[in-house]
Amino acid sequence: MPKKKKVKRTKKTKKAKKIKLSIKLKSPLKVVDKKTNIPGTDDKPEIIKIKKQPTEKRIYNLKDYVVYPKHGVGKITAIEKAKIGEIDIQFYKILVEKEKLTLTVPINQQSKLRPIASVNQINKCISILKTKPKVKRTMWSRRAQEYDQKINSGKIYELAEVVKDLNKNTDIIADQSYSERQLFEKAYERLKSEFEAVLKINPEEVQKKMDKALGRMNITESAE
Repeated sequence: MPKKKKVKRTKKTKKAKKIKLSIKLKSPLKVVDKKTNIPGTDDKPEIIKIKKQPTEKRIYNLKDYVVYPKHGVGKITAIEKAKIGEIDIQFYKILVEKEKLTLTVPINQQSKLRPIASVNQINKCISILKTKPKVKRTMWSRRAQEYDQKINSGKIYELAEVVKDLNKNTDIIADQSYSERQLFEKAYERLKSEFEAVLKINPEEVQKKMDKALGRMNITESAE
């Protein structure tokens, strides 16, 4: 009887040894560098890159034109510093002439701003104005909300689409509701101000260029 017990114990111990060996083999083997006598591993450790929070660098200079989505084109009139608590904050002073408004935008929050469009983008906007307006059959309240979102998006192509879709090619007020006319004029003036800043021509020339693309030349002539 005692002999049998000894055999059972040896089997268990052998199994335990096998498990220990398998665990050791799975783990990386330590290798000692002969030159430095520093233990290392055959497998190189995986380097995990930690993503840093993006820091917004100043990309605008004094007198640059920028677009603030909710207010349109503005001009940087000053770059100033202020101390809030123990933190120094640098910010832009932006004059939106059309609205007679001065904005204060911290430099580390300049994602709200975008540079004014390029000449190529202005030419694409003119092409958009020349296309036929899209007439949707949804309720006006829903369409008005969509138009307002596009105007305040700060995206110049969406702004051009609103001007094109709300353009009536007529000076008869009865053909356009009050809210439609308000949204059209808001989008038209925003687009016009960016045209002026990019093309660097007087407002009258910009208006003629836009009205020609919209087919409103007869309206402009009658207004004169």
